[in-house]
Amino acid sequence: MKEKLRETVIENMKHLGVYREDFEHTIDIYVDMLVQYKMFEQQFAESGYKLTDSHTNKAGATNERKAPIYMAMEALRKDLAKYSDLLCLNPRAYERVKKPDVPVRKKEEEKPKSKLIQALSDSS
Repeated sequence: MKEKLRETVIENMKHLGVYREDFEHTIDIYVDMLVQYKMFEQQFAESGYKLTDSHTNKAGATNERKAPIYMAMEALRKDLAKYSDLLCLNPRAYERVKKPDVPVRKKEEEKPKSKLIQALSDSS
């Protein structure tokens, strides 16, 4: 999963014209955070999307507080937003470095046939 996410991030950056090899370390950190976030999402879903839990303090009072997994997800969301800004992977950050002509993604075209294949197909 991590390698697939990494490839996707790099592909998106290349498409937007903002990829440089200098960003590899930052990309790795961003991808690690994405992987963690996806794992937290899964755990959060398994918990039934429980936002709070009960906590008894030293004095014996029981209070509702945010679930630790939810707090971790909130913190990761903020960090992911910062890193997506750094890597120009969101519209707001991209607007600051936008180039006049953003390339439109091309569908993969068929590779031209070799002369040998053309010659063989013409003779049949």
